[in-house]
Amino acid sequence: MANHKSALKRNKQNAVRNARNTHIRTSMRNLVKTVREAAAAGEKDAAQEALNKAIPYIDKTATKGVIHNATASRKISRLTKLVNSIG
Repeated sequence: MANHKSALKRNKQNAVRNARNTHIRTSMRNLVKTVREAAAAGEKDAAQEALNKAIPYIDKTATKGVIHNATASRKISRLTKLVNSIG
């Protein structure tokens, strides 16, 4: 356990940031999951609608530093490709 005042503050800040990042990452994953489920069911309109919600959130997640920019781009690219491939 931290003994210095600055180390105690640092621990508190890390706990808050960890909770925030976990929430953001989980929300992003849930949005991605809805896109994949709609695509698997073959519902193009629902998948497109879910994708339109997911893309800005994935970008925002990368902007906040929760995920890397390249990871966000890769996710968006693969999801878009998936939705476009629905017959």
